[in-house]
Amino acid sequence: MPGKQTELKIILSADSTCDLDEDLKERYNVHYFPLHINLNGKDYLDNIDITPEEIYQEYYDHKTLPKTAAVNVQEYIDHFRPWVEADYEVIHVNLGHALSSSYQNCCLAARELGHVHVVDSCNLSTGTGLTVVAAGKLLREAEEVISEPGAGRPDTGQIAAAIAEKLREGTGRRHGSFILDTLTFLSAGGRCSAVAAFGANMLKLKPCIQVDNHDGSMAVGKKYRGALDKVLVKYVKDELGKYSDIDTDLLFITHSGIPQDYIDLVRRTVEETMTFKEIHVTKASCTISCHCGPNTLGILFETKQEH
Repeated sequence: MPGKQTELKIILSADSTCDLDEDLKERYNVHYFPLHINLNGKDYLDNIDITPEEIYQEYYDHKTLPKTAAVNVQEYIDHFRPWVEADYEVIHVNLGHALSSSYQNCCLAARELGHVHVVDSCNLSTGTGLTVVAAGKLLREAEEVISEPGAGRPDTGQIAAAIAEKLREGTGRRHGSFILDTLTFLSAGGRCSAVAAFGANMLKLKPCIQVDNHDGSMAVGKKYRGALDKVLVKYVKDELGKYSDIDTDLLFITHSGIPQDYIDLVRRTVEETMTFKEIHVTKASCTISCHCGPNTLGILFETKQEH
């Protein structure tokens, strides 16, 4: 049985595309399941035996991009079965259903096995990570309650189901967005026209990609123009200025591979604008990075109300 479990006999599991750093992954005992990356006919496991940098280099050298593939039903069954057979409940957080069929496949696996509570994050990267962290906190709260004198024997199935439902109710509070430095990779992957990409690159346009936290789909928001350093500062101030009820417990700065100077600039801008208890810098998985290309960066956080 891999890893450490909660005292409640509830496992917290997630698609690897939640992109948590090792600190948070260990803190909340998160068990990852990687999505597939198919490059030149060979299957890789995301961030296990292939990196975003290798994908970028393959594109630069041969103009080839990988195809990403969902986790299939049997893989999820094999992932969950040892825990279910050992009388654990499992809470699994998926990449948004608009981006991958992994969620639907996970639901089918859960239906077959039972005792698996599937949560559609309606988000991507550390937008999904925010849901995973919320799950970890709720599990800790539940453990504190059952450890109180006279608490009685816990119904782990009921607790896991209640936590999963609370996580689903909170997806509209979790916000993700990214600035793209180039549209080259979106164009190569068929997500925008070559003409649009050429024009945007020539005009130094850097679009903000907004994640719809009702399904995980992506849409182009504000289009910034100019040097990346100036754009990132304006973007951070715009995003943090959108909401009056930002939860200041946690903010992610997530990137697809970008020089440290830009990360430091974004962190300084966040800290000058608002005080967060924790700021975590994470790197996006191959599944996310291969679509947006290098030098993509976003900030992701929660609000207290749904927006």
